[in-house]
Amino acid sequence: MKYSFFSLLFVLCGVFFWTNHASALTVSPVKMEIGGDPGQILTGDTYLVNEENHEMTYYSSFEKFDAQGESGNPVFSPTTEGLATWMSIRPSITIQPHARLTVPYRITIPKNAPPGGNFAAIFWNTVPPSNLDSTQVAIGAKVGILVLLRVSGDITEGGTLLSFGIENGQTFFTTPPVGLWYRFNNNGEDRVKPSGTITIKNTFGMKSAQFNANPTDGNVLPGSIRRLTTAWNDKDAWGNDIQPPEQKNFGTLALYELKHFHLGRFSASLHLEYGTAGKTVDAKVSFFMIPWHALVIIIPALIILMILGIISIKRYNRWIIARANASRS
Repeated sequence: MKYSFFSLLFVLCGVFFWTNHASALTVSPVKMEIGGDPGQILTGDTYLVNEENHEMTYYSSFEKFDAQGESGNPVFSPTTEGLATWMSIRPSITIQPHARLTVPYRITIPKNAPPGGNFAAIFWNTVPPSNLDSTQVAIGAKVGILVLLRVSGDITEGGTLLSFGIENGQTFFTTPPVGLWYRFNNNGEDRVKPSGTITIKNTFGMKSAQFNANPTDGNVLPGSIRRLTTAWNDKDAWGNDIQPPEQKNFGTLALYELKHFHLGRFSASLHLEYGTAGKTVDAKVSFFMIPWHALVIIIPALIILMILGIISIKRYNRWIIARANASRS
């Protein structure tokens, strides 16, 4: 299981947390994507670690969440229905310094639960929920686990790729990275996690790179549009992204462009799959790579070499002719 540490920020990385107090709590798993049938009871364990040097008590609460805007950021709110009311967990826990505690949870899906996606979060707060109101919500440290539940049944799935483009509408580049984005609309009844690849091809149609179109495993919630981003980067021998030099002087940029040389018209082809039926969608955009810092060095050098070559050929021809005339005489 992955562990994630949040102390002062509310962070979104496929899952969402909020905290604004110097109390450190590690939770695992950070996201639960589960499914069940109407009337079924689901159970499992969560794990909490107190990163503080003193004993801490945390209080549980549940909230639903919806998508906010196209960034995937959630908006949480209390509710009296849905998944947040189906879940149960210990109301409070006390954890010793740097200790790890297993906390079981239980989800009771109602027999009349409609098929589709249900979304909520399990929060742990340093302040009891009964002590919080709209003017006190900023007190304490609040850390959450995102729960995405699919209730089985006849679920309508639907999705549309609205657009595919390049960050900032940029058309010309000197080297990678090239930022790419696409907007996906989910008009179905459950979350959709688009998966697929983006393939980069050069002027001659040869593949220059291929990479994950959804590297963060981002979900698109029902009835929402999400803008997902990725980028084409050159890779080192270990498969890590290579970033351009921080120094932007001409010599440094020219040397980098010579080392990572790309020239001409390139295309980025997006291929996505989504839904349980594996529906597919494709799109393509084009851009140009013109490493002009390097070309400022390469073109004059080539011209000089051509001139020197022509001069050398002419001198050689004169030498051959002179030698031939001398042999006849």
